[in-house]
Amino acid sequence: MRVHLINPSDVAFGIGVITPRWLYVLAAATPREYGDPLITDETLEQFRPETVQPGDVVGIGIHTANVFRGLQVGKMARERGAYVVYGGIHATLYPDEPHELGHAHAVVKGDGDAVWAKVLEDCRNGTPQRVYDGGRVSADRFLRARWDLLPEKSYMWASVQTVRGCPKHCSFCSVWRTDGQKPRMRTSDPVIEEIVQLRRRGFRFIALADDNFYPVSFTDLELARKQNNTERVAELEYLRAERFRLMERLAELPADMIFFTQITMEAAEDPVFLEAMRKARIKGALVGVEAVTPEGLKSVYKDFNLAGDKLAERLRTFKQHGVHVLGSFIFGLSTDRAETFDATAALAKMANLTFAQFVMMTPFPGTVDFQRWEKEQSATIGEVQGVPLNRYWLIPGHLRPKLYTPHPTMSPDEIRMRTQRVWDDFYSFKAIWARADCVKSIKSRLAFVLISKLYRQMYANTGIATDSARRKSANRWARWIAKPCRLLFQGKPMPELRVPSSSEGSSLPILS
Repeated sequence: MRVHLINPSDVAFGIGVITPRWLYVLAAATPREYGDPLITDETLEQFRPETVQPGDVVGIGIHTANVFRGLQVGKMARERGAYVVYGGIHATLYPDEPHELGHAHAVVKGDGDAVWAKVLEDCRNGTPQRVYDGGRVSADRFLRARWDLLPEKSYMWASVQTVRGCPKHCSFCSVWRTDGQKPRMRTSDPVIEEIVQLRRRGFRFIALADDNFYPVSFTDLELARKQNNTERVAELEYLRAERFRLMERLAELPADMIFFTQITMEAAEDPVFLEAMRKARIKGALVGVEAVTPEGLKSVYKDFNLAGDKLAERLRTFKQHGVHVLGSFIFGLSTDRAETFDATAALAKMANLTFAQFVMMTPFPGTVDFQRWEKEQSATIGEVQGVPLNRYWLIPGHLRPKLYTPHPTMSPDEIRMRTQRVWDDFYSFKAIWARADCVKSIKSRLAFVLISKLYRQMYANTGIATDSARRKSANRWARWIAKPCRLLFQGKPMPELRVPSSSEGSSLPILS
């Protein structure tokens, strides 16, 4: 019995930007008696059904964006006589769907770290269960990824996870429901050991693939103290101290290493934390700005963010501490008006953002937005090829609507065109070159320009799913740009690199 792990995608670029970590974690969860899993990341190359033999197990990870392709892969694998098992966020939310449409034998809900071995054992015995509940495993049970199985010269960045879960409850995000609002944080030892393993292989750039790298804010601590919840205060202070311990150890790694993460705006209130990030060479962070008006922030349950000039000042704080921001904005909120697009573009420039993304409002399963949308549209929901719009991920990509949520003042076409205009303006060559002054060497500036153009080509096809010609053209350009980008990011392998000693006895700040 051979084990196959597949990351579905309907677009292959030949080179991946960031390693899909789950593939290699599940590979680590595969008992050695089954041999090394055969791993296929379809962002690199398409799945080859002929590699599957009767009795093999094919594990397919699905999220909303790749469900359509994932179900196709499952059908092909089952036709070859394999046991087909689905997992991932989407399978957790809709465990019946892979059975009904994806020829599944089994579905894994929640984390796969601990339950995957049981799934394989049952398949070997010919008795797979319909649904397995992996739950939310504690941080001490997170598995270290099998990076030794990583294909050579295939990815620009590697990824390591330090924490799962996010204490926030943003209306457009499902993480706090699927991964929980209680952060599950790994200690620094396994994290550093994984990073060292990756640097030995030549990876200099590492994404800390966390739901929120800043899991404890001053507001959280203040609330716990006001409630006289001494147990909660101690828990939060421990989590905060662990963040600093990790950053101290990151700072001890080779000086050519760069880290990127995802963080909430509240971190800008914490100069001690930002300074620790700077020393740890965490030089980039995705920050969910979402909206630039108080009304927009309130509509997505993110009114802990600032708006207007104060927002721009807060974002600049990150860069003042050496942390370059990838600002994420949402267009199509009910509070948006025509002038919102220009205001957002101006804010992105005023805040001196290094990168930005401008996405159109999409109600994702598991979110408050999706529940609200599904309820409001229940009486009038339309269909495409017999598929209701509230299951839009089952509709072929080129047939999906440009916008799902009706807007009170703008048409979908207007929102799409205005969104595309903001992308084009922010990622014009002139604008990119001006922002490239954040790096000094010619090689670094070239890398900045290439990665900016690559990011725009890969992610700016906002709302143009029906325009297949433009989509194919963008994909060709992305494939062409990806190869030189990888060369610019890679480093010389350091096979003799040792793990720095633990800093358990160091003095760590708790509060600024």
